[in-house]
Amino acid sequence: MAAKGKVMLAKCPQLGIRHVQAALLFLNLAVNYIVRLNVGVLVVAMTEEKVTSNQSFPVPYLNRIFIWVNLYGYLYDHYAITAIRVDRGREIIHPFQLQLGIFADADSGQLPGPKSGGQDVHDRANLRRSPAKRLHAFGYPDRRAFCLIRLCQGVCQGLMVPCRHEHLAKWSPPAELEQMGVIAYSGIYCGTVLALLGSGYIANSSIGWTGISYVSAASCLCWCMLFFFWGENDPSSSYWIGDVERNHIESSLNSGHTCPKGDIPVPWQAIISSVPFRALVVVNCAHHWDDSTMEVQIPSYLHGVLHMSITKNGLTSSLHYLVRWIMSHVYILIAHMAIVGELIRPTPLKKWIVTVSTWGPALLYIAIGFLDRTNAGWVVTLMAIKAGLSAGSSIGGTMNIIALAPNHSALLMSILCVLSDVLTPLNPLITGAIVTDPANRSQWQIVFCLIALVLFLSNWVYIIWGSSELQPWDADDFLHKCSVECSEKEDVKDLPDLSNNAKVMHRDLCQRVTDRIDKVISKQQKNIRPKLNTDGNNVNIKIKD
Repeated sequence: MAAKGKVMLAKCPQLGIRHVQAALLFLNLAVNYIVRLNVGVLVVAMTEEKVTSNQSFPVPYLNRIFIWVNLYGYLYDHYAITAIRVDRGREIIHPFQLQLGIFADADSGQLPGPKSGGQDVHDRANLRRSPAKRLHAFGYPDRRAFCLIRLCQGVCQGLMVPCRHEHLAKWSPPAELEQMGVIAYSGIYCGTVLALLGSGYIANSSIGWTGISYVSAASCLCWCMLFFFWGENDPSSSYWIGDVERNHIESSLNSGHTCPKGDIPVPWQAIISSVPFRALVVVNCAHHWDDSTMEVQIPSYLHGVLHMSITKNGLTSSLHYLVRWIMSHVYILIAHMAIVGELIRPTPLKKWIVTVSTWGPALLYIAIGFLDRTNAGWVVTLMAIKAGLSAGSSIGGTMNIIALAPNHSALLMSILCVLSDVLTPLNPLITGAIVTDPANRSQWQIVFCLIALVLFLSNWVYIIWGSSELQPWDADDFLHKCSVECSEKEDVKDLPDLSNNAKVMHRDLCQRVTDRIDKVISKQQKNIRPKLNTDGNNVNIKIKD
């Protein structure tokens, strides 16, 4: 069987349709992070009088808009709370607690269900964001309308988060999961670099800050066209894939874990009470807090304290994510060599990587807070090092979800992102309350020390309770086993005490044998035969009903 697997792996193309799907996810993340992150440069550009061509946005009002744009900008990323159940290669999405996901799919007349997989949901959600992004350029006179547009974008993008994760799980053989994950999720850093770098140049161009919205909308539409022609829900329904590659993916996935024939019931109580998952949520919330600072607050810090122009601001911010993009591959290479060489088990390895990517940035945040404008070069250097160290957070976070529960990876990813982004808006609110003057370095020191404290404490939680082992509640029949065990315990309680019944049956059997023998043997033989001992079974025996 192993030899057959090696032969199939040798015949399977090194570059195939599975890599095309990973590349599409890479572009999807890049486009969505372009739309998400250009708001930081967009607001800074609107506050500049020479760039602000829309007088319906007076400069004094824009300073107050800054906090609310940050708040809604982070609510919008995963605002729709969705859950996905795996049903024989199909994705069933159930919006719950918040019905914003229903609004995102209202014009199709139906919710994404068994007949519409992740491809349809992905394409429609991204398509709806294009006109919403374009509305930014129309210059609504009310700042609440600007924030409402950002919120509508989040309603659409909320459906994409679990779909991306589940799409990656369906197309990635277990041996290539980390490599495919790096290809797909490195789009976050690519999109960040393009957003921060390109937005600064677009804002300083002749089309002004409104061009940022037009370019973002066009990027969404272009990706939708690519995904419409090349995107597939799974290998079995793909038109482009070859038989060898399809058989390789399906056989490797079936050998890795059982493929359920029906719906997998969600063990909500086990998930909520899972200590490793709780630890993962805590450290992921801290990393999101860190990322939100880098994405939105750092451009304001560079502009206010270091007095960098918009173009240099974008270059400096994009440099950090370029380093993070490169370092993510370095972390994966180190992890792959350590696991393949059996140098360390996955759980302690990921704890070491997460510790480096959490405590390292915490110390650098404190150091950055004590540098002023005269040390601008050192500030940029330390931020780049901090971004490189932070690249390992995804190994213990996003990809660790599949290690904990591959059958419920999409559901866990959705819960993880929702909880992280519900807490993330506290960052701009707290920063806005502390930093009343963006040029005051002392106020920014308080912000950086607070972030360092959050990172330090969250990593302790992950060190103590984190894990990368497969959880028992991920089994397809976990709830069935629990129900059977509970029913058996109830049955045992209701059963009578059978020990007395057995004694009575033994006594009666001995008595019957003795009576039968007495009928067939003579009186002389009766006197010499040994007697059967039945006295021990005659002592006060009562049969329970």
